[in-house]
Amino acid sequence: MARILAIYGTGEGQTAKVADRIVGDLRDAGHTAEATDVERLPDELDLADYDAVLVGASIHMGKHQKRVRSFVRSHREELSTLPSGFFQVSLSAAIDDDAHQAEAMGYIDDLIEDTGWHPDRIAVFGGALRYSEYGFITRSLMKYIAKSETGDTDTSRDYEYTDWEEVRRFAEQFGEFVAEQGRLRAKAGA
Repeated sequence: MARILAIYGTGEGQTAKVADRIVGDLRDAGHTAEATDVERLPDELDLADYDAVLVGASIHMGKHQKRVRSFVRSHREELSTLPSGFFQVSLSAAIDDDAHQAEAMGYIDDLIEDTGWHPDRIAVFGGALRYSEYGFITRSLMKYIAKSETGDTDTSRDYEYTDWEEVRRFAEQFGEFVAEQGRLRAKAGA
């Protein structure tokens, strides 16, 4: 099976949690997979050591992490030669209406326009409100936003909106896509 790297950027940890779940599901399917925070990438990282790469990012204040954008820009050529995918974690993706879904996809359109990278597979997952991890100002701001978006304003608890079945399906489909690409490359080289 394939060797797959998942690189992610995270704010309060939900994107890391999603990346770890994807990696676990890929391993369950027989792939060798690992997840690495973009802030902790080894200097000697060589994407050519992998058969496929996933990149994940969360949305904060309407933007993906700068380090994720920088990674994608500087590795665009390598990412374009490998089967690749992108997953995004955001509060807007958690709200099931056309306007919020369009907003979530708009962030991805911005990433593609900014970096020139066109991932083969894309997924958008609902994020989380981690009131317990926010400072006073962020907690107040998120409560204000949540009041009109989700209604979840009880700051004594956290809220998770990630659809784990959707995450599992994305991992399964990405793993199948990578395996098929490997078969096609092997066939072309034979």
